[in-house]
Parts: sequence; C-alpha cells; structure tokens
Amino acid sequence: MLVWFLPLFLLLLMVGLPVFFALLAAPGVMLWLNGDAKDFVLLYRNTYNGMDSFPLMAIPFFMLAGEMMNRGGITLRLVEFAQACVGHFRAGLAQVNILSSMLFAGLSGSAVADTSALGSMLIPAMEKEGYTRRFAAAVTAASSVIGPIIPPSGIMIIYAYVMEQSVAALFLAGIIPGALVGIGLMIVTNIIARRNPDAMPALKRRATWPEKGRASLKAFFPLMTPVIILGGILLGWFTPTEASAVAVAYAALVSLFILREMSWRDLPDILGKAALISSVVLLLVGAALAFKTVVALSHAPEALAEFILSLSQNPLVLLLLINLLLFIVGMFLDAGPAIIILGPILGPIFVELGVDPVHFAIIMSVNLTVGLATPPMGLVLFVASSVSGERVETIAKAILPFLAVEILVIFLITYVPPISLALPRFFGFL
Repeated sequence: MLVWFLPLFLLLLMVGLPVFFALLAAPGVMLWLNGDAKDFVLLYRNTYNGMDSFPLMAIPFFMLAGEMMNRGGITLRLVEFAQACVGHFRAGLAQVNILSSMLFAGLSGSAVADTSALGSMLIPAMEKEGYTRRFAAAVTAASSVIGPIIPPSGIMIIYAYVMEQSVAALFLAGIIPGALVGIGLMIVTNIIARRNPDAMPALKRRATWPEKGRASLKAFFPLMTPVIILGGILLGWFTPTEASAVAVAYAALVSLFILREMSWRDLPDILGKAALISSVVLLLVGAALAFKTVVALSHAPEALAEFILSLSQNPLVLLLLINLLLFIVGMFLDAGPAIIILGPILGPIFVELGVDPVHFAIIMSVNLTVGLATPPMGLVLFVASSVSGERVETIAKAILPFLAVEILVIFLITYVPPISLALPRFFGFL
C-alpha cells in the first residue's frame, strides 16, 4: 500500500499544490493510512536533517554572491563585454543575450536569476532594436538554462550532496557541456537570422580594438569570480562551501569598493532576496530528502531497477530511455527535487552497468536543467513571461528550435563521455 504515495504525489502536483507540500503530504498520508506512526515522525524530522548540512551552505552563499553581483552593476558590464565581442553579427543582440548568459552563469549558477537579471535588461533592448518580443523572451529563456550547468551550479551541489560525489569534479564536468549549449544556441540563432533576414536587425558596426579593450577592463573583475572559485577549489585552498563564502566577500569588495555601484543601504534588500530564494531551495531539498526516506521504505527503487533492467541490458538503450524519462520529468518537476528523488534510484543502476558516476550526474543535471525551459511547467518560461509581458504559450512555441539544439547536446553528452569527463580526468578527479 505504501507505494501508492507516488501516484498521490503526482496527483497533488497536478491539482496545483506547491512541490514542497506535495513532497511531504503524499508520503505522510500514506504512512498515516499504513499505521507507520514511527516512520511518520521520521519523515518530518528528516526534513530538517536534510537541510542541516555543511555542503549545502554553499547554496545560500552563491545566491547571495549572485544578488550582490547583479545589484553592483556587473550584469551591465557583462552585457557590454558581450556586445563588444559578438554584437556585430547578424541578430547580434540575440547573440549578446546568449553570450551574456554564459558569462552570467559563472556568477550566479541560477537559471531564474539569469532570466530575471538579463531578461529585464535585454528583452526591452531587443524589442527596441526590432526583434519580436516573443523571440527575445524565447532566446532569454533558452539561454538561461546554461546558468546551472556552468559552475558554480546549485543543482550540482545538491547532486554531489545526495550522491556523495565530488563537487569540484561535477563543476569541471559541466564546463564543456555548458559551452556546447551556448555555442549550439548561437548557431541556431544565426540560422534563423539567415532564413528570416527581414525579421532580424541588420549588422552593426564592429567594435574597435580600443572599445573591446575598455569593455574587457570593465568586465575584468566580474569575470574573475569563476576563476577565483574554481581556481581556489582545484588548488586546494578552500572547499566548495568555503569557496561560496569567498565569492560573497569578493562580490561585496567589487560591488562596494571597486565598481561602487552598490551602497551599504542596498544590503538589507539584497540579504532579504537571497534569504528568500535560498529558503525556497533548502526547504525543497529537506522535503525531497524526507520523501527519499519513504521511497526507500516502499522498496520502489528495487522494483524500478528490476523493471528497467528487464527492458534491456544494453547501457546505450537504457540511457536513451532514461533521457526520455528525465525529459518528461523535467517538464513538471523542478531540477533540485527531481535530482534528490531520482538520483538515488537511477544512479546506482547505471553505475552497475559501467557508466561513470560523474558522467551520469552531468546527463541527469543537464537534462533536468533543460526541463526548466520546457513547456508546460518550465519555471524560466514563467519568469520570461513575467519579465517580457508575453504569454507563456507564445514563448513556448518560439523556444522550440532552441530546445531542439539543447536536446541534441544532451544526446552528445550521453553518448560521448569525454565531453563531460575530460576536464575532471585532466585535473585528477577521476
């Protein structure tokens, strides 16, 4: 009877109950009906225990660093740098949007922060230049999924915590896949521009070398953030959690004293926003870990593993099926809870079949991250809709060519393991 909590969980999501409450209510109801009072108490105790973790402290620190960077005028400097690099291409402002997302990913690690910060700036600018609002919103939503792939990444911190993997290895493994997604989106944008030249603004003047130099100097300190984070971790100067605290200190130094775009009066609002976003993420992590406890008690993982292995013993076929499953899950469930629920179920199965655990982590993380931009429940679609004023359905139609290239990158990552494993192996993490 206990296994019925899974359909109940899906039903609660379908009727609109927030994910946090559905994660606790579904197993709680079934434990109560099953008469497991002891396990019922354990469920809610594990909600707190799931959040009480040193590695997870990196999430609020990285959120805070991202908020400081955004308030400190760093987003504008990244956009100016991207404009100097690719603004002269056809559909140049769309290309600037994508490149800015790649650069911003190294600061925030959040798709929602990317969509909100860059979208509020670039969507009106693109519309003013002659782009349709739906295209501008679609480009912003599609490129924002790069945020959680290129380090620092909140969902990779969660995966490493749940699956006991190295955060540094996952960070390194995400760099090339994230770059591939960005390059793929730029290629698609170029193809769309060539096929519809009347709908895309004409080429702009190429930035001169002095202009590029000035833009690079303005962006130098922001772009040093991921270098400091990854460099410090790889050199053994600090742990990923300590690196997140260093990122906050560096963001405060740059925003308050170097760029001077942020004042001390801004700090209460910045701290409040970072605390609100972090609390949502950590509550979901705690509830999902409690949910995982009941998953283990129900023996659902063993049953699912047996079912998956009955379909085929070929890892390549099973990876295809799992990618389809994750893609569907990503349409309805946020990446963090999905990783915590499905990671412990699916990860061991594929490790037994010979798939490297870091490789599978990237497959899962990228797939579920792309789900953030996938209709009908993609979170960044709703954020892009809020920022642009365009309807979600309209953005969902316009984003389809970009989703196609992101799905292609997922399959490249799946069937060409060196894409993910080359950097971790080079730095000695494998």
